[in-house]
Amino acid sequence: MDATALKAMQAPLKDAYRDDAARALITLKARGTLDDQSIACKVETGRALAVAGLHPATGGSGLELCSGDMLLEALVACAGVTLKAVATALEFKLGNATVEAEGDLDFRGTLGVARDAPVGFREIRLKFDLDTDEPQERIDSLLKLTERYCVVFQTINNKPALSVSAHR
Repeated sequence: MDATALKAMQAPLKDAYRDDAARALITLKARGTLDDQSIACKVETGRALAVAGLHPATGGSGLELCSGDMLLEALVACAGVTLKAVATALEFKLGNATVEAEGDLDFRGTLGVARDAPVGFREIRLKFDLDTDEPQERIDSLLKLTERYCVVFQTINNKPALSVSAHR
């Protein structure tokens, strides 16, 4: 896809959202079912069924997906798609590219071993390896716009309002 095709595809959506902001508000949903045989949750991804379980550092077998890995995978997917869309829109000359996310966890927090140990990632690093001859200022612009428009990055970065409820 080139910049013209991308802009043509997105133009009617942008116009509709400018005319009626309510049309741009979409609720995404995820659903999972707790496994009755093991400590696992079957997550419906829309394309397949992903089974998430405990990380080996918390006693898991390693056979199920770790939710921490899934979070990083979602970040990589979103950042990669966003970078490609931004590069296309900017007519940025990009050959092969890879995206990598890594994050540091202290499992003492998750297991309740140390109250001062955080539960969750202490740090997440997102890295791009770009095959390009573009000048550094264009690369910087590409990264800035990718960061700005990546939904997962911005969600992690800006901590949305969260709520938890249970129903019987």
